[in-house]
Order: sequence, then C-alpha cells, then structure tokens
Amino acid sequence: MSHSASAAANPLLEDWAGPHGAPPFGRIRPEHFLPAFRQAFAGHAAEVAAIAESGETPGFDNTVAALERAGQSLTRVSSVFYNLASAHTNPELLEVETEVALLAARHWNAINMNAALFARVAALHAARATLSLSGEQTRLLERTYTRLQRAGAGLDEAARGRLAAINERLAELGTRFSHHLLADEQEWSLALAPEDLAGLPDFFVAAARAAAAERGAPGEAVITLSRSFVEPFLQSAARRDLREKVFRAFTARGDNGDARDNNAVIAETLRLREEYAALLGYPTFAAFKLADTMAKTPQAVAALLERVWRPARDKALADRDALQELIRAEGGNFALAPWDWRYYAEKLRAIRADFDDAAIKPYLTLDNMIAAAFDTAHRLFGLTFAPRADVPVWHPDVRVWEVSGADGRHVGLFYGDYFARASKRSGAWMTSLRDQHRLDGAVTPLIVNVMNFSRGADGAPALLSPDDARTLFHEMGHGLHGLLSDVTYPSLSGTSVFTDFVELPSQLYEHWQERPEVLRRFARHYQTGAPLPDDLMARFLKARRFNQGFATVEYVSSALIDLEFHSRPAAEVADVHGFERGMLARIGMPDEIALRHRPQQFGHIFSGDHYAAGYYSYMWSEVMDADAFGAFEEAGDVFDPVTAQRLREAIYASGGTRDPEAAYVAFRGRGPEPAALLRRRGLAGEKDEKQETA
Repeated sequence: MSHSASAAANPLLEDWAGPHGAPPFGRIRPEHFLPAFRQAFAGHAAEVAAIAESGETPGFDNTVAALERAGQSLTRVSSVFYNLASAHTNPELLEVETEVALLAARHWNAINMNAALFARVAALHAARATLSLSGEQTRLLERTYTRLQRAGAGLDEAARGRLAAINERLAELGTRFSHHLLADEQEWSLALAPEDLAGLPDFFVAAARAAAAERGAPGEAVITLSRSFVEPFLQSAARRDLREKVFRAFTARGDNGDARDNNAVIAETLRLREEYAALLGYPTFAAFKLADTMAKTPQAVAALLERVWRPARDKALADRDALQELIRAEGGNFALAPWDWRYYAEKLRAIRADFDDAAIKPYLTLDNMIAAAFDTAHRLFGLTFAPRADVPVWHPDVRVWEVSGADGRHVGLFYGDYFARASKRSGAWMTSLRDQHRLDGAVTPLIVNVMNFSRGADGAPALLSPDDARTLFHEMGHGLHGLLSDVTYPSLSGTSVFTDFVELPSQLYEHWQERPEVLRRFARHYQTGAPLPDDLMARFLKARRFNQGFATVEYVSSALIDLEFHSRPAAEVADVHGFERGMLARIGMPDEIALRHRPQQFGHIFSGDHYAAGYYSYMWSEVMDADAFGAFEEAGDVFDPVTAQRLREAIYASGGTRDPEAAYVAFRGRGPEPAALLRRRGLAGEKDEKQETA
C-alpha cells in the first residue's frame, strides 16, 4: 500500500468545505490516513510540549484551556478514521488500523505521562479554590487532573515507562481482538434452501435474499452472523438442526482454535490490565476502573447485579419449566437447549399474551421509526430534521439530516447508517465526526448513528423487530446527547461523561418508542398503510415484560463475568474456558441460557477498555432511566414541556460539566429509586408491584 500522499493533496489535512464543515468522504482514501496521522501527531506533540515547557506561571488559560485547543487536526483525522474502521472498513483500512493503534498509544503515552505538564496541572488543581473559575472550568480542571493522574503522570520514570509499554501492547491486543471477531463474522454465512425456510416470516426471507444479493448470490437466501439475523432466526426457524448450527456459529466467534482465536488475547490483556492497576496502587483493575465512575467500587456494582440476578434467575427458571412443558405437549422428546429458548418462548408468548413479534413487525418500518424518533425529539426539545442530499457520505446507504432548533437555528448534522453489510462490524453505536463546543466560537456537532438492520428485498421497506426499533431509539438518545450539548470545552462535550451515566440519555429515550402516543401515529403497515390496530398494540404493550427473566439473565451474567474477570488475579482467569465454566456454575447460570456476550466475542471489554469492568453500566443507567421516565408520568404528559426542558438542561445539554449525581438530582429533584428497575422488568416482589400500581 502506498503511503506517499502529500499534505497538499490530502483531504484530511485541508479545511473541510462541505456543508457545515462536513468531511469530504468522497475524496478520502485509505492511503491518506497514515500521512495525516503522522502530521497530526507531530503537530499535537509540539503544541503540548509548548504548554508543558512554558516559562509562564501556570494558569487556567495557558495550561488547561490551551490543552483543549491543542490537537484539533488529530481529532478530525481520528474521528473520520475510526468511523470508517467500524462502519465501512476494508483490508487497507485494517492494515492502517494496526499501525495507527501503536502510533496512537505512543503518542498519548508521551502526553498523558508528561511529568512537566502534570506538574502545571497539579499546581492549578491544588490552588483551584483560589482561581475564581466558573463551574465548568472547575470541572474541566478536575477532569484533566484526574485523567493525567490515572494515566500515571505522577509516578516515577521507571513506572511511567512500564505503563507506556503496557499501553502500547494493550492497543495492539485490542485491535487484534476486534479484527479476529470481524473476520469470523465476515467469513461465515448459511445458505437457506427452500426446505430450510419453514417458520420464517416473509419479511425475514426477503432480508435473507437481500443479503445474498449483496454477497453476489442473487436469487438465493443467506443469513449472516449479524445479531439482527441470528436472533430472529432463532426465534422463528422451525428447523431445530439449523437453529443449533446458527447458534453454535454465533457463540463460537473468536473461539475456534485457529489463527483468529481470541483466548490468548484475553489472557494477556487481563495480565497487563492487572499490572497497570497495581502500578497505580489499586488491588485490581476493577477497583482502578470503577474509582472514576458513579459506582465507585466493585462492591457497589456487585450489589446491584446480585440484587437483580436472584429474581431474574428465579423468573427464568420458572419460564424454563414452562417451555419444557410446551415441548412435551407438542410431542418433543428432547431437553430445551439454548438454541430452542427463543423459538419456544415465542410460542409461549403467543399462548400467554396472544402476541408474537412477527405480528407487529410489518407495522415497524425503518423509515417510520426514524420519523418517530425525530418527531419525539421535536415534541420534547423542538428539534427539526431536514434531509440533506448534498453532504458527502462514506457509503450509499448513509443518510444525512440537518438538525435545527425551535428558533430555526442550525444545531448540527445527523448521519444515519442503518443496514448490515460485510464492511461493518456488528452491533449498534453512536459516534461523532465533530463535537459541539464554544471554545473559540460556536462549533456545531456532526453526530453519527450506526445500526445493523436487515434490509428489505426488491424495493420493499426494511422492517424492524420491537428490539430493533428500541435500538434505533436508544442510539437516537445517544445522538441527542451529542446534538443538544451546550458546553464551552470539547473534553466535556456531549457523551463525555462517566460510563455508568452515558447510557441514561439513550435508555431513557427508549421509553417513547413504545408509547401509544407514538405507535398510533407511526406504526403503519408497510403494505396497506393501515395504523397499528388497538388490540394488537394493547397485546404488544402487555407482552413487554414477557421473557424478561431470560433477557435479564443473559445480560447480568455477562456483566458479572466482566466484573469477575477484572476483580480476580489474572492467573486465576488465564484459562478463559475454565473460568467461564466455573463462573457460570458459581452463579447458577441456567444451562438453557447463553451469555449475551461470551468472552471471546465480548468486544465491549476486549476491543478496548472503555467498558472493561463497566458492562454493568447499562443496568446502572437503567436504574436511573426507569426512575427518570416517572417524572413525565407524574406530570401526566409524556411530552410535558416543563419536564422536557428540565431534562434537556440537566442531562442532555450539560455533557460532562457537572457531577452526574448532581445532574440527575437537578432533573428529578432526588436520587433514583432502584426498585423502579425491578418494576420495569417485571421482577419486583409483591410489595414493589403494589407500589407501582398505587
């Protein structure tokens, strides 16, 4: 691969002249990235060196604010690169990513462990009460000091050197883990013969045909290892042998004993994380990681997870027995297995709640659910989304909207990339190509939502499952966290908050997706345009709690394994398979339920460390979101303007400018009530259920 692109011809190093400063994706090529990164790294290093070596007395403007201004070119290059590396990669970009991971680790080591820089920041931090700083400036100083201190800037030279080496190796391992996982997902597919289609809804078959056409096999039908294919297949396919085949392939990603096996990567990652934490004076990596979160300690996390685990497991075991009885009633002579659970749960739901996902899916078109998410944002926050066909994008599937406020002013651009494809890693996420800030004039955000939905075939619209629709609203909630950000400093913008707070805006937004006020308007049959019938909507809403024991067990077990991985000595978990089996036995994991993320494919915690010892965050935030939506219910209007304005100011607009507990109290008037989570999931005891209905 050529790396000879000159700066003059490199669009990554130019001022972007697209609408609202959008990146020129049509001109960007893989060979542009390494030269751009090298120049951006060098420029940023020089800017930081000037700050650290300044002869001026340390002040907020010449140190902390100066750090905020440094590295703008690197931020731009990085945001574009990592978006492409996740959403539309290719062999050339994967090669670049491997090299950039090491360069980036070395670059940030040099900055985050710069003793002279830390000395300036530490002096300001020690004198912060005398500096007459605003609340946001104080918060930025505290976060800057904490970031450098936790990176090891205050340690001696030998310890800093070892931390730097660990960071470089962890960067390599995280990239290797994600590349292994992507390769396994890209390579595997299952062609479906006509006799294999029994039980599969027409819209699923249409999506499978569209996937085959995309893979160069028009007229055939294939499923891939995208979760948006796997879960509906396990839910509907009548062929038990094929359900098992798909399930085993899905749960074996990264665990096939070949060159892409992730077990050794996991073991080394855990050893290095343990050493990193020890160098900083923490007994475990979990203790280190959680010290800078709302939870604060592994014990607090374990207490929440265990409180939810017991009732969830009891509910799942009762459901297991009911599913086994259903199998017997149908004449089956086999024991319920993990690849059977979703299939028979759908049958049981049809009996108990007179509802199945296939009945509502024709009413949940992708375009209508996007419109519903936008309309909800309009009714809550006054935002308007207008399509823009003139903004460059990285793939023809990507759509762009210009977002305006209630006053008509430009707020930002919103990119939506909704369909699964071989060039995209699995899952769903929000990211940004540019964050909002007002450091040197108003900078508006460029916000991205990425999903992996199955597309419709032959011009038919894409149809979403209830889970898909909820995912779309979830990521839109993250998107609004970025779009509505109203801060001065980039490091505090949007989603730059604690990991166990960042899921609150997204999970809270999910509540509106299943409101009758939204469904009546936007749930329309894809063929007739007829609205969702009232009786079907009532059955859907009634069925929401069905199978929550299963859903909670598969999530909490993954969160517990993550916590244990990072709480126990690395030597005890080096045998990843043995640890997994032992851990599941200790917690009493039902044999019929699989982890939502087995270790070898747990990208949340091993493709990087953002969610390492932090997968619990979704549930920690759910305590808050279940409680927070109650504010709208108590107001008697789920679009109550006074409550919405308070939500906007305290949660969505404030970014990381205030402590998250204070932000929540500013919205709700009190701390969250944990019982709200159990009630929402239908896992509360009789006392809590009576409280909910009172």
